[in-house]
Amino acid sequence: QVQLVESGGGLVQPGGSLRLSCVPARSIFSIAVMGWYRQTPGKERELVATFTSGGVTNYADSVKGRFTISRDNAKNTVYLQMNSLKPEDTAVYYCYANLRVSPVTSYAAYWGQGTQVTVSS
Repeated sequence: QVQLVESGGGLVQPGGSLRLSCVPARSIFSIAVMGWYRQTPGKERELVATFTSGGVTNYADSVKGRFTISRDNAKNTVYLQMNSLKPEDTAVYYCYANLRVSPVTSYAAYWGQGTQVTVSS
């Protein structure tokens, strides 16, 4: 089992910025995909942004031009820089990783426990 440790959520005014970070709590062998999803009450969890091992990024249309995902491969850490935040960005943000812990294990999906982002004046 792999725990993903998230940080950086909080309360921010509209137009403000926050940066989320996520790192596995133990050593891992390789990561195929890391990224962020978000969820609001009564709605399904939705993709925000992902970053593949090949350097390909994918963003939800609603955050393009405002959010930037990046990855520090040496630290196995993924970041989500969120600028020009809007009230509709308010949600619990979940880190996601598809990784394997050793050369002899299969890739598996893991989720963080979630961090609250609230955009309000």
